Amino acid sequence: MSLAASVGLVLIGLLIVGLLAWIGLTLSRRKVADTSAAFSAAEANAKLEAATITAGAKSAAELVTRQAEESAAVLRVRAEAAEQRAEEIRRDAETRASEVRREVEQRASDVRREAEAEAQSIREDLREQRLEMERREHRLTEREERLDEQHRGIEERQGELTTQLAGLDQRKAEIRDLEDERRRILEGVANLTTEQAKAELVTAIEAEAKRHAHTIVRDIERQAQDEGEIKARKIITGAVQRLASEQTSESVVSVVHLPSDDMKGRIIGREGRNIRSFEQTTGVNLIIDDTPEAVLLSCFDPVRRETARLTLDSLVLDGRIHPSRIEEIYERSKGEVAELCQRAAEDAMADVGVTDLHPELIRTMGLLRYRTSYGQNVLKHLIESAHLAGMMAAELGLDPKRCKRGAFLHDIGKALTHESEGSHAIVGAELARKYGEDDDVVHCIEAHHNEVEVRTVEAVLTQAADAVSGGRPGARRESLEAYVQRLERLEEIAMHHDGVEKVFAMQAGREIRVMVLPDAVDDIAAQVMARDIAKQVEEELTYPGQIRVTVVRESRATEVAK
Repeated sequence: MSLAASVGLVLIGLLIVGLLAWIGLTLSRRKVADTSAAFSAAEANAKLEAATITAGAKSAAELVTRQAEESAAVLRVRAEAAEQRAEEIRRDAETRASEVRREVEQRASDVRREAEAEAQSIREDLREQRLEMERREHRLTEREERLDEQHRGIEERQGELTTQLAGLDQRKAEIRDLEDERRRILEGVANLTTEQAKAELVTAIEAEAKRHAHTIVRDIERQAQDEGEIKARKIITGAVQRLASEQTSESVVSVVHLPSDDMKGRIIGREGRNIRSFEQTTGVNLIIDDTPEAVLLSCFDPVRRETARLTLDSLVLDGRIHPSRIEEIYERSKGEVAELCQRAAEDAMADVGVTDLHPELIRTMGLLRYRTSYGQNVLKHLIESAHLAGMMAAELGLDPKRCKRGAFLHDIGKALTHESEGSHAIVGAELARKYGEDDDVVHCIEAHHNEVEVRTVEAVLTQAADAVSGGRPGARRESLEAYVQRLERLEEIAMHHDGVEKVFAMQAGREIRVMVLPDAVDDIAAQVMARDIAKQVEEELTYPGQIRVTVVRESRATEVAK
C-alpha cells in the first residue's frame, strides 16, 4: 500500500470521529433544551454525560490519529526499504550485465586473435612455399645452364682426347716393341725369365729387410727394458685391460606411448599445424605410422630428443595441443632436462669422489647423461674409466685422485664437439684449461687418443682405462655376426703364414696365439711373423682397443725308456 493511501485513510478516520462528536453534542443540547423545565435535576447529569462523550470522542480521535501516524511511519520505512532494495537490484543487474558484456567481448577478442594467428600462419606457409618454388626454379635454371656449358666443354675435351689417344696408341706400340727386344736380350744374358728374376729379387730383398728390421727392433726393445720402472708400468697397464664389467646400451629413437589412436589426430592438428609447430619448436622429427598407440621421436641430439619426449608426454597428459601450448610446455621441459642433467653430473661426481669441479664443467658433464658413443652411455663410461684409472694408479704407487680426475674428464669434449671445431679430445682439453684444471689433467684429456704425444704415466693410465671400458665385447654396439666374422678373419690371417700349425683367437678377440712348427720357423722368424701378423691385422680390420699377437715356438724331445 502506498503512502498517499495510508494518509487518506487517517484523514477519513479523523473526519468520522469529529462527526460523531458533533452529533453527540447536538443531541445533548437538544435534550437539555427540551427537558430544561422538567428535569432541572438531570441537567447536571446530562452535562456530565456530554462531557464524558466529548472526552471519549477526543480520546478515540487522538488514539486513531496516533495509530494512523504510526502506520504511516511504518509504511514510510517499508517504502524506503523497498526503494533501497529496488536500487540494489538495479545496481546488481547493471553489474552482471557489464560482466556478461565484458566476457562476451573477451571471447570475441580471443576468437578473433586465434583466427588472425591461424590466417597469418597460413599466409606465411604459402609465402614460404612460393619462395621455395621460386628458389627451386632458379636453381634448376642455373643447373641447366651449367650442364649445357659442361656438355659443350666435354665435347671439346672429347675431341682433344681422341686426338691425343691416337698419338698415345702409336707411342705405346713403339715402346712395346722396344721392351720386347730389351727383354729378349736380358733373358738371353741371364738364362732366366722375367718373372723368375723378379721373384728371386723380391724374396731376397724381403728376407734381408725383415732380418735387418728385426735386429733394429730387438736393439730398441733391449734399450727400453733398461728403463726399468717406466716400462714395467706400461706392461702392467696393458695387462689390466682384461677387466670386464656390466654395460648397457641406449637407443637413438624414443617411443612415446599414447592412451589411444585418436590422440594421433590431435597431435597432427588441422592440416598438420600442430606437428609442424612441434618439429619447428623442438628440432626433433615426429614419426607417426601404423604402430598402435605409439609415436616415434628421432633426432641425432639426445638432449633435444629427451626434451621433446617430455614435452609430448605433458601435452598428451594435458590434452590441450596447439602451437602456443607446445611452446609453453617445451620451455618447461627444457628446465626439467637441465635439472636432470645437473643431478646426473652431481651423482657421477659423488660416485667417483671428485667434488671441486667448476660449475660450468658440471653443467657440461651433465649433458653426457643423454649422449652415447657406439651405443655406450658416455657418462657411465667416464665413471667406469675413473674407477679403473684409480685402481691401476693405486697398484702402481701413483696419485689415485689425479688419475681419477683425468679419466673422469677425458671425454667431456663430446658434449661440445658439435659446437666447437676440432676433435673431442682437443676441445675437452681447452675447456678444462679454461676453467682452471691442472696441467696434468689437461694432458690426460688431450693425449688419450694420441693426438698429442703422451708424456706422463697418468695419461697412459687414462688411455688404458678408456680402452678397457670401451673395448670389451658388449661394451659398445656390435652385432654378433660381425664379431664372429672378425674372429674368423683373425685366425685366417695367421694361418696363411708358412710354418703355422694352429691358431687360437683368445680373450674375446683381444689376443691371437699362433702355434708354429719349430723345424720350419726359428726364433728370429717367429719374431718377424708376429710383427707381420700384427701389421696385417691393423691394415685389414677395424676393432676397438688393441690385439696382442703371440707366436709360440716349442721344441720337444721325447725318448722311451725300455
